[in-house]
Amino acid sequence: MTSLSPPPLSLYVHIPWCVQKCPYCDFNSHAQKGEIPETQYIDALLEDLKTDIEKYQLIQAPRLLHSIFIGGGTPSLISPSEIGRLLQGIEALLPFEGNIEITMEANPGTIEAERFAQFQTQGVNRISIGVQSFEEEKLQALGRIHGQQEAVNAAKLAHKIGLNSFNLDLMHGLPNQTQSQALADLDKAIELNPYHLSWYQLTIEPNTLFYSKPPILPDDDDLWDIFEQGHQRLTDAGYVQYEISGYSKPGYQCRHNLNYWHFGDYLGIGCGSHGKLSFADGRIVRTTKVKHPRGYLAAYQNLVKSYLDTETLVEAEDRPFEYFMNRFRLIEPCPKTEFVERTGLALSVIETPIQTAIEQGYLTETASHWHITQKGKLFFNDLVALFVEEE
Repeated sequence: MTSLSPPPLSLYVHIPWCVQKCPYCDFNSHAQKGEIPETQYIDALLEDLKTDIEKYQLIQAPRLLHSIFIGGGTPSLISPSEIGRLLQGIEALLPFEGNIEITMEANPGTIEAERFAQFQTQGVNRISIGVQSFEEEKLQALGRIHGQQEAVNAAKLAHKIGLNSFNLDLMHGLPNQTQSQALADLDKAIELNPYHLSWYQLTIEPNTLFYSKPPILPDDDDLWDIFEQGHQRLTDAGYVQYEISGYSKPGYQCRHNLNYWHFGDYLGIGCGSHGKLSFADGRIVRTTKVKHPRGYLAAYQNLVKSYLDTETLVEAEDRPFEYFMNRFRLIEPCPKTEFVERTGLALSVIETPIQTAIEQGYLTETASHWHITQKGKLFFNDLVALFVEEE
């Protein structure tokens, strides 16, 4: 294992509160009860970041911050002034790249029109709007608190105020959804002309209401037809698929997500957030933070408990799986040199699984790159499982 050159550094900020918990959501989110302690929480986030910078000695070899993603929960429940204070505090601790991408998730049912512009004034230059569907019945089934017109208005407003970019989150494969309904949703999203569309299939995750009371979902044949026809409509509308569920107009890919898929580094601050850091001595460390807001705020209030919940070393035998699980989500070819640079491993350690993947039709290979095939995308889990080290 060789030393590692630091890849780009991003920051994920988790805001845990939402108006109500959606039945499909397995994220670390908590229904709002009373007033959000936003000032105290922003203070805690900045203290959390400062603690990480000191612990991992990031200030000794300053790394410019490549992107920030404020997710949740529903971050747009936090006042624009506090979001501004957060971003100013982050920049005071870690210098920004000149063209830094700063994304914030927003729910069209929880923000007023004027707040989009206020968030933009405070430094947010990309907004991800959680639409999920434009059909009232489906929105109710998903537990969403906005209606169709609010979603439409939110997208129009994002255009009007001249955001650098904005994303619409849209799901298909919803309870009792027909092909025509799924494609009508997609047509409506395309009509709104966002720079970026995250179009993904609903999956039932453990620890959700849908898991305990499963809804009736479209069958596999319908899902495949929806994807094929939807993919063609997106392509015809000028969107490029660059990731399994990510489509963008040329030049508007999400830089933050790209850093994840390229096995880049990221700090995670806030309840239950995850981080990954590479070090010159060859170590790769993953972190998680205290999950519940009460415990997280207790760390700030008394400084006895740590914000850090877990810290684990990514061992050499686990790195191929972790790298390819991220990298093969991207449609673009994967440079062999990137594997060496990001994992610190020699190509020889993956010779056998790569050859198996090629023989099974999951990958093609040139002298310098690997490229995932259509079969590899369809059997993605089988592909990345080849890189799991056997006991």
